[in-house]
Amino acid sequence: MGSGGLHPLFYTMLLCIYATMYIGAEETVHIVQGGDTIYSIARSYQIDIDTLMKANGITDPQKLPIGKRLNVPSAKTAGFTEYQVLKGDTLYSIARRHAISLDTLRKTNGLGASYVLKEGDLLKIPLNEPEKEVPVTRTKPAATAPQGAAKTGKALRWPVAAKEVNYMTGKVYGVVLVGEKSEAVKSLTTGTVVSAGPYRGFGRVVIVQVTGGYLYVYGGCERLSVKQGDKVASGTELGKLGLDTVSKKPQLFFLVYQSNTPIDPAKAPRT
Repeated sequence: MGSGGLHPLFYTMLLCIYATMYIGAEETVHIVQGGDTIYSIARSYQIDIDTLMKANGITDPQKLPIGKRLNVPSAKTAGFTEYQVLKGDTLYSIARRHAISLDTLRKTNGLGASYVLKEGDLLKIPLNEPEKEVPVTRTKPAATAPQGAAKTGKALRWPVAAKEVNYMTGKVYGVVLVGEKSEAVKSLTTGTVVSAGPYRGFGRVVIVQVTGGYLYVYGGCERLSVKQGDKVASGTELGKLGLDTVSKKPQLFFLVYQSNTPIDPAKAPRT
C-alpha cells in the first residue's frame, strides 16, 4: 500500500486512502493534516471525542500538531461495527462504503424496503473480508454528467471499453465506467504506480502518479497486474475488472486529481 498523508476531509477515496494507515486488524493510525480537528477526526471514524483523546493522551483538543500520529480505537464488537447516519447518507452509499449488499444492510438492521433513513440512526454493519476500509461517504452515480462536465461519449478513450459512463455525485468526484468482467484495465498515461492493493468498497485499486502533479485512480479491479513502484506506459494493463459489490455490474471507479484537486476525468490528459 502506498504511504503519505493528505487531508481526509477532502472526502475523496484517494485522499482518505493516503490519510489513513492500517497497522493491523484492530489498530488504525491517523496522520494529522492541516485543518484537522479532534471533532472532525472522531466523526470520520465514528467514535466519540473522549475516546479518541484518551487513547492518545490528549488533554487540550486545541493543540493538535500537523504530522502527529493518532491511534484510532477499533469500534468492532461481536462481529459488527456501528455506523451513525450522517446528513446526505443513503442506504446505498452506506452499503457501498462497507462493501456489503443493500439487502444485507437492510436485513441486519430489520429495515423494510420503505424505511426512510434519518440522520442520527445507528446501524449495525456486519464485518466481512479483512480489507482496508475507505472512510468516506459514497453516493449513487448520477445518471448523467453534472452541468459543466465534459460530454464523454463512447468515442473518448477510457481505461476500459466503457458501455456506460456515469458521473459520481456527492463528495467523491469521478466517473463510473461499466465494462466487461475480467477485461483489462489499462493505464491512460505514462507514470509510476504509487499504490496498489485492496480498499474496502472499491475492490483493488491502482494509483498512478503522472508528470504535472496528476494522480490517476483506478478502482474496481478483481486482481492487479502491477505493484507499487512499477513504471507504466499508456496502454499498460493495470489489472482485471471485477464485479461491483452493490450493483453486481463490472464497474471501474476512475478519478483524477491535479495538485490534490479533483478534475473532470473526461478532460484529463491521455498520452
